[in-house]
Amino acid sequence: MLKKIIISSEFEIYNSINELNASDKKLLKQAIKAAERAYAPYSNFYVGAAVLLANGTIVTGNNQENAAYPSGLCAERVAIFHAASQFPKTKIIAIAISAKSMHKTLKSALSPCGACRQAMSEYESKFNSPIKLIMGGSKKEIYVSRSVANLLPLAFTNKSL
Repeated sequence: MLKKIIISSEFEIYNSINELNASDKKLLKQAIKAAERAYAPYSNFYVGAAVLLANGTIVTGNNQENAAYPSGLCAERVAIFHAASQFPKTKIIAIAISAKSMHKTLKSALSPCGACRQAMSEYESKFNSPIKLIMGGSKKEIYVSRSVANLLPLAFTNKSL
């Protein structure tokens, strides 16, 4: 017998950074600063991420490109892996992501790539706790998700093994 499931995602949309609460605003500002420091000589697409840990620490990362394209790494994974290496037992509360392109204005907030979604999902699963995502871009509109599961609802996790 055929079964169907319906998967839905819920996001809050803010018209500007000024509409965010103080903590989310601070985190997104850190992601914006991190994007400015990105190494993106090939794509000219600058991405920054800021990770808020349960102990109050904010760890940032940015995209790192390489002439051998697969050797680079996205901002989200740079920040997450740095946080996990420095604070392995501290859960991630939230991740803010910001992007800008030197070639065009981004039409919407940045959504993480599949590999980054999977990496974020791993830490949601590891600590059995949702990670809030705050996604910004060139436009002022900001998307907020209460969990990575909104972006990757059928995630492959440790429970899959």
